[in-house]
Amino acid sequence: MMGFLESRKNIAGSACGLVGLGLTFTGVAGPYWPVVVAGLYGAGALIAPPERQPLPDFPDPSAQLSAQLDELRGDFERLGAYLGQVELPPAAAGQVTELTGLVGALLEPGWVAEALAQDAEGVHALSRLVRQDVPEAVDSFVRTRWWTRLTPGQEPPERHLERQLGVLRNEAEALAAGLREIEARRQESHTRYLEGRGPRSGGLGD
Repeated sequence: MMGFLESRKNIAGSACGLVGLGLTFTGVAGPYWPVVVAGLYGAGALIAPPERQPLPDFPDPSAQLSAQLDELRGDFERLGAYLGQVELPPAAAGQVTELTGLVGALLEPGWVAEALAQDAEGVHALSRLVRQDVPEAVDSFVRTRWWTRLTPGQEPPERHLERQLGVLRNEAEALAAGLREIEARRQESHTRYLEGRGPRSGGLGD
């Protein structure tokens, strides 16, 4: 009931109805004043704009990506614990250290993560690297190495692991370079803005 009383249709109809009452008091409506008042109220209600429904309260996309990054940090910690228990060849172990160091820097809370939270594709790529690509590469190496011991003479599995880790590091470096390029463009835009303002006319002593 309160919603109808406060609606645009009721307000517009009431305003027109008051006009009808004014016509009644001036004698213009005559004995048919109830019909005039009701008619004007109905006309006002019809011409009133419809009520505007509030938009759905969807979460902000950047807030969603920030929440995904929070979850990804937890998964990255679990990945680190897993990698710490796997015996890897020295070359591959060095590549894993470099790769996880880069990923950890990208996930570090702060302005880097804030920039990453604006890049949905970047968050997806990093999530795939942490949750799928690195663990699958290492697990495939562990399983293949066991079979290689039973059937020597095959291609060493560490070569594939090193190649896979190299590809993943290139992807992480490309992601970091893309974020750096965004920041560089932002800095250049600010420089152009400042230079475009030009010197202010007059001085403090004028």
